[in-house]
Amino acid sequence: MNDRLYTRELDIAYEQRVIVQNLTLAIPSGKITALVGANGSGKSTILKTMARIMKPKKGGVYLDGKSIHQQTTKDVAKQLAILPQNPIAPEGLTVSELVSYGRFPHQRGFGSLTKEDKDTVGWAIGVTGLDEFADRPVDQLSGGQRQRAWIAMALAQQTDILFLDEPTTFLDMAHQLEVLKLLQKLNEDEGRTIVMVVHDLNHATRYADHVVAIVQGEVVAEGTPEEVVTKDVLRTVFGIEADILRDPRSGVPLCLPFELSRGQLGEKPQAAAVEERAPMAAGV
Repeated sequence: MNDRLYTRELDIAYEQRVIVQNLTLAIPSGKITALVGANGSGKSTILKTMARIMKPKKGGVYLDGKSIHQQTTKDVAKQLAILPQNPIAPEGLTVSELVSYGRFPHQRGFGSLTKEDKDTVGWAIGVTGLDEFADRPVDQLSGGQRQRAWIAMALAQQTDILFLDEPTTFLDMAHQLEVLKLLQKLNEDEGRTIVMVVHDLNHATRYADHVVAIVQGEVVAEGTPEEVVTKDVLRTVFGIEADILRDPRSGVPLCLPFELSRGQLGEKPQAAAVEERAPMAAGV
């Protein structure tokens, strides 16, 4: 494969319960990839395993041809960063202090921040538009500002790859756009590879270059938004009937659901098939 990050014949399980089986998936380098699917489809489980938070039962996740699960945590943390769902900062921790945590993979022992570390922290705060909030406690920020602070911490790791698990969850529409536009800017200006689990399908089509649709831990469609967001795929993945419109600004497909698919009787397909919010294992 030409892509830097990929899985090969990957099985993922919670204890003895196999959630994902025989998954081979490549992440396009320098692009934004969105993982989409119904609740419980396994998309967050796949993201956590690719980010080395979970260990696969079989197969592997490879970065530049090397298994990430056979590398040290510190080495992997220099190459990829992850923002989990709903992270919580210790009470009173300032934005600068939070962002400085992103420099730990580059430090030796428990030494203080070097000039390079401080410059990188300042850059990460600046690029996420948080200069005026640098000394403010994270728990005093708005939802969108807090999310930007966590993204700044991930950026301070100076990794080429950034994972995000539903980065817009619980944010209002303005803050959702704020975060998504920031990720788009980071991808365009910095060339970072971004992989995110997205709850809103229309966010995926607007902001992702590559979309992966997942049902019960299996990839049923992947490609550009135009290739994935079709009536047949939406029926298979979400159990809905929908009109597909064109965004008048960008031309990407937009989904307008109007009915449950026949036979669903009000239940989302594959719903509750997977417990995606199991406690995270130690990782990056």
